[in-house]
This record gives sequence, structure tokens and C-alpha cells, in this order.
Amino acid sequence: MSTHQRRRHATPTPDNAQASGANDASAGGMPVVLPLLVVTVTETGTLDVTLDGEAFPAPEDAPPWSRASFGRLLDAATRERVISVRVEVHETDGTSFTDLIPAKPRRTPPAAPEPAPETDDESAMPGLIEVAAGGFVAGEDIDACLVLASTAATGDGTARVLFDPANLPTGTGMVLLVGRISGHVHAQDVS
Repeated sequence: MSTHQRRRHATPTPDNAQASGANDASAGGMPVVLPLLVVTVTETGTLDVTLDGEAFPAPEDAPPWSRASFGRLLDAATRERVISVRVEVHETDGTSFTDLIPAKPRRTPPAAPEPAPETDDESAMPGLIEVAAGGFVAGEDIDACLVLASTAATGDGTARVLFDPANLPTGTGMVLLVGRISGHVHAQDVS
């Protein structure tokens, strides 16, 4: 189940929290603590919001939080997905939903590429790689996956795509041709 799917839950009580080992530091070290965003939907459709028990109002230059601004609310609470946040939504009919909104993974910047040695030899230049296959419906759209390009099948159902190896993540790998109508898939190793 995706972390973005809603899950119904029973509100934990101190009794069942202790029984499950929640907040038990001896169960494996320090308990995991995430900021808690509690969103209560009001009868008027506005949202009463607290973050770790403190009121979390909408920015001064914006209207009050509402269902329509829920995405902006999550962005603000997670500091644009820098931190993970546990979210509880309490609806007017008494149902509650909880979810975990994860932070975006931190990415280390790629190392600066070493400059390529200059050469006048045209054979050292990378060529194009052709991937061709039959079995597609005549005229159907064909996706080349990693979706680097799309093409249409010829009248006899053949597809042809030209790739620049420099556009492939490592210059080698597997390429799939996928027919959008037929569902036909052709896999070809281009290493």
C-alpha cells in the first residue's frame, strides 16, 4: 500500500499504545518521533490545523486552510518535503484517516565529469543505436522505455526508434518498445 493512500484507524489510547510497544525506548532504542499534523474538517469546510499541538494557521496573505488548499498545507507542514510528517485527518462524520508524508530523499550532487579528451577521430564519436521489432498494430503509437522517445508503427506494424547512447543513463542497458494499443512489448539489450 502506498504511503499516500488513506488508511482508516482506531485512535490509539494509552492502553493500546503501551500494549503495542509504542513509545517504548527499550524496544529498540529511541522511539521514532515525527511531527504530528492534526487536521480537523469543520462543518463550513475549513480546516482547523495543529502541528505538534500548536495552531498552524494559513499564511497571512492566504485564505484559511480548506480542502482545496490541502496540498499547500502539506507543503507548508513538511517545509516543502524536507521533513517527514504524520498526518491525522478528522472528518465531520467522525471518521479519521492517518498517513505518513515522507520527506523527499536527499540527493548528493553528481561528481563533476572529467573532461573528455579531444579527438578528431570520427569513429570515437558514439553512434545511434537502432531498436526495431514487429508485432505491433499498424499505425499504433509505440513508446520506447525508458520513455526516451515515441514513434508510430509503419503500415505493416513495424516500429523503429533511433537512440543516442549519450541519452541512456549509462550508455547501455535494456530498451522496451511498448505498443499503446496492442500492448505488445519488445525488449532488447543495447549494451
